Amino acid sequence: MAIDRVPALKRCRSLGIEPAVVGLNKESKRQPRRTNKKVSEYGTQLKEKQKAKFIYGVLEKQFRSYYDKAKKMPGVTGENLLGLLERRIDNVVFRLGLAATRRQARQIVSHGHIAVNGKRLDIPSALVKVNDVVTIKETSRGNEFFKGVVESYDSLSTPAWISADAPNLSGTVTRFPNRDEIDVPIDEQAIVELYSR
Repeated sequence: MAIDRVPALKRCRSLGIEPAVVGLNKESKRQPRRTNKKVSEYGTQLKEKQKAKFIYGVLEKQFRSYYDKAKKMPGVTGENLLGLLERRIDNVVFRLGLAATRRQARQIVSHGHIAVNGKRLDIPSALVKVNDVVTIKETSRGNEFFKGVVESYDSLSTPAWISADAPNLSGTVTRFPNRDEIDVPIDEQAIVELYSR
């Protein structure tokens, strides 16, 4: 399996996004290089796709399959694409505040600490459905990491499409997210135009 080993801060700097978008509370000490280089339309579209892949931790083959699925869905393709990425279980765990970053959320899921509707789920790319209840497994709650999560848990940061239950460290997907509720700095139309070439 391919693994992205590029340091997160370096990737944030090259893509021009704030580290806070991916859950990092660090800032790069390096000054950005001044370049007057004109970027082509293709270059702009490619950068938007790279941003989306980096933020959600998805590689090209899987990202392309999300695009193909979004294209077949009714509605706007770009919005459908972002909606599918938001519905990934690792992203939902991150949105619930059970992990500091999406990478950490992915690890929590793949290590089997998350249950959906009472059943263990260890596939980070699985998509949640409406009324799915996402929670930390009972057997994992004694883990030192999750004890820390319990103490610092803040349900106020959860998006409107997820109903959080802070005392039980769980959340229910009440509906699918709208575009204006997805706070990632991505121009999804540029991605659609790139794949439509």
